[in-house]
Amino acid sequence: MQTSSGIPLLTPQLPDRAALQPYLERIDHTRHYSNFGPLVLELESRLASRFSDQGKQPLEVVTVSSATAGLELALTSLDLPPGSRVLVPALTFVASLTAILRAGHLPVICDIDPHSWLLTPDIAEACIASSDAKAIIAVATFGQAQDTLRWQALQQKTGVKVVIDAAAAFGSQWLLTPDIPVVFSMHATKSLAAGEGGFVVTGNSEQRQMIKELSNFGINLNPDTQHPVGHLSYAGTNAKLSEYHAAVGLASLDTWQQQADARQAIYHRYQHLLQSMCGETLVWQHGPLPAAPTTFSVRVGSDARRIKLEQLCAVQGIGTRRWYQPLLHRHAAKVGPILHLPTPVAEAVSSDLIGLPFSPFLQDGQMQEVAANVLAAVSD
Repeated sequence: MQTSSGIPLLTPQLPDRAALQPYLERIDHTRHYSNFGPLVLELESRLASRFSDQGKQPLEVVTVSSATAGLELALTSLDLPPGSRVLVPALTFVASLTAILRAGHLPVICDIDPHSWLLTPDIAEACIASSDAKAIIAVATFGQAQDTLRWQALQQKTGVKVVIDAAAAFGSQWLLTPDIPVVFSMHATKSLAAGEGGFVVTGNSEQRQMIKELSNFGINLNPDTQHPVGHLSYAGTNAKLSEYHAAVGLASLDTWQQQADARQAIYHRYQHLLQSMCGETLVWQHGPLPAAPTTFSVRVGSDARRIKLEQLCAVQGIGTRRWYQPLLHRHAAKVGPILHLPTPVAEAVSSDLIGLPFSPFLQDGQMQEVAANVLAAVSD
């Protein structure tokens, strides 16, 4: 039997040398390499304009060295009592969990919606009542945007603070309220890629300033306060974005829309192919297609089918992954204390969920190879 030459699970797309050249020349000219340099400030300004225009209100951006650092610092900026309980969905990347632990709080693992696969305000409200949670990390899972106005309503009703982890949702997740920070990733696998990095969007200028200072060891940067500039205000960390990463981020932003359109087109063809071959056997995440998809996940009906698909793909060198598994409460046993609320929906979704190859470079013939294996796996 002829086998595939291999199809990787993910292939990052970052700007090439020609696209980076103008920004690298600016770094050479200024000799400013870190500590809030001109490229970092330009990236923050361009992003802030983009979010402000979409949100119809003034919004601010602060860059950080990773989305994980951004989550941790955004949680810290809420000024919660130490050991506060923080809701987080069971189906998400481990950074959502570790950020809570590193911020000194107790993760409360909760369930998700069976259709969108998201932690929703309705689910969160019920979990608040049973856990006495003081904050929530609402995740834009697989790039599926969260409704910031509904989260604002819950925040105002309960007093429980909300942070949105939108690591993979650039271009889809907008901020329509000033009082909820949203954290994005610029990791190499994301659509707005800087190689590594992230940023936080907020409408609260004091929160932005606090996150900025926390990213610079906690050193006071504001001359308009009574605290001397250069003195510690907080126990921060070093989470600043370098000029080199900002250069890549700016070059990526220059061509982002073209790349987003290409990603959407590939996703549409891929999903249509699988649906035409497998029909209603497959179950998809409900909701609008992300503006720039970065992964491709589907439920195949049973764990046995998933195992069969993994085995078929492995023989042909086709990459697969059980995204966000094991669920957070299973990870947490080795890293810190948690509170685990019932998560039957997350357990059901994770029982047959599988990530298939996806990238801007995926060819139609490769989609056909993957689809043939999916069909073989689900044809009982």
